[in-house]
Amino acid sequence: MTQAEATRAGTAAGEPGGTPALQVEELSVGLRTPSGRFPVVRKVTFRVAAGRTLALLGESGCGKSMTAQAVAGLLDPVAEVTGGRVDLEGRDVLRLGRAERRRLAGPGLAMVFQDALTALNPVFTVGWQLAEPFRIHRGLSRREARERAVALMERVGIPDARSRLGSYPHQFSGGMRQRLLIAMAVALEPTVLLADEPTTALDVTVQAQIMELLAELRTEHRMALVLITHDLGVVADHADEVAVMYAGTVVEAGPTAEVFARPRHPYTRGLLDSVPADGPRGGPLSSIEGSPPELARLPSGCAFRTRCPLATERCAAESPHLVEAGPGRRVACHHAKEPSDD
Repeated sequence: MTQAEATRAGTAAGEPGGTPALQVEELSVGLRTPSGRFPVVRKVTFRVAAGRTLALLGESGCGKSMTAQAVAGLLDPVAEVTGGRVDLEGRDVLRLGRAERRRLAGPGLAMVFQDALTALNPVFTVGWQLAEPFRIHRGLSRREARERAVALMERVGIPDARSRLGSYPHQFSGGMRQRLLIAMAVALEPTVLLADEPTTALDVTVQAQIMELLAELRTEHRMALVLITHDLGVVADHADEVAVMYAGTVVEAGPTAEVFARPRHPYTRGLLDSVPADGPRGGPLSSIEGSPPELARLPSGCAFRTRCPLATERCAAESPHLVEAGPGRRVACHHAKEPSDD
């Protein structure tokens, strides 16, 4: 049995205990600027097994997308990985050469971007773009690759697929373009699929359809799905586990149902409390006071302390580490007990 087969077989459907398909350990990313380098991702740690969905959740600017780009090897030239490991089926991809990373793109790890019109090449037909991975990685003939492209388009719900092979990305609606992007990402049945805000700018009905499609494909291909989002509803409906990020690092992680029912970090609780609930019309809405800190000027100690109602002198002097907080739960807070015990 190959390592890939062992990884996929190591976790029965819905069971979190097998060998992780993707394991990220203390991943750090720095951004180079004229005034020096500063961290934008700080010792991010998470893991996800085959057939499971992990959501990276947090406000805009917290480092979710940068984390995904670092994992996929798609960082901008001004950014660089400064530490950590990214193990894909037991291999640290950060230590691989460019040629090896390129061979992993598609069958090992694939990514769905939030802007399909930008991600798709405007000068090539969608049929050519969908067929190309089969010709490069599988060595199929032009005709065979074209038939695979038709099958992919039909699987992701593109109507009249064969007649639309010669169409260009701009000739499709936003929802259809997103389906095409997903088709390209899953063409080679990747071990891990990274989906970065895959429903951005789509209407609610189309959002639900895209998320349902991703869930179906995850089950069919036994993929590990990493979902990057700020949408609490999407996380609640589709993620098995969640890792909550703040100021470039993970502050709480665990099974979604448990984290949402009993948050252990005050930032997680603030996010959940900010969701509008049933109440009198015109009533006050809950929010987290203040704004996220600039990553180039993080406060000493805990990055959340300037907005936290539980902050003490210890929070200013000592940065909390992500530690075990019960079965499957991890939290980075000096006062992790207080939020769940009141």
